[in-house]
Amino acid sequence: MKNRLTRRFVFLAALLIAGAGLAISPKARADEAPDAMIARLSQDVLDTIKADKSLQSGNLARVMALADSKVMPYVDFRRMTAAAAGPAWRRATPAQQQQLQDEFKTLLVRTYSNGLRQVSNQTVQVQPMRAAPGDQEVVVRTFIRGSGEPVQMDYRLYKTPGDGTGWKVYDFNVMGIWIIDTYRSQFAQQINAGGIERLLQTLTELNKSNSAR
Repeated sequence: MKNRLTRRFVFLAALLIAGAGLAISPKARADEAPDAMIARLSQDVLDTIKADKSLQSGNLARVMALADSKVMPYVDFRRMTAAAAGPAWRRATPAQQQQLQDEFKTLLVRTYSNGLRQVSNQTVQVQPMRAAPGDQEVVVRTFIRGSGEPVQMDYRLYKTPGDGTGWKVYDFNVMGIWIIDTYRSQFAQQINAGGIERLLQTLTELNKSNSAR
């Protein structure tokens, strides 16, 4: 149970960290190195969670609002969803793709929001980055340190092509498991059983069931 809650906290922290930089100017964000961005945002988001009791309690409306306003502009959630859906994504209509993004986001936020209760004295340590200056895709590796064992939390980012937003996150590694890999296998089971419509139906029903709890 403790590891499950830790994973939930770390994933929500990853999402919030990825989107916490709305106050930085476009030029500063475009020029910022990816590891510097993660280092700067990490402690800021932890401080935000510590100061907001509604976030710590897993208030879904508060978490969803924060995700919409701060997270999604700095995460390529379309790329994340497409990777999780696999080849079926290209066969889906634009309406189906949008619905899948919406249901996937709701599923992730609902699944992991209770983990925010664990926030107390955590700090984030960014590891030295192994990348060449011209790399367009990188991995930033971090550890969250608190009262127990340090928890691994890594980010895959890519450099946006001149739109002023700098780097965007498109995958997270929580305690050694990449989020896209986790959901790709689950999505594939539903798609193989009944196509993209079966996956959408399953996600919609699951989110409705979770909201009734």
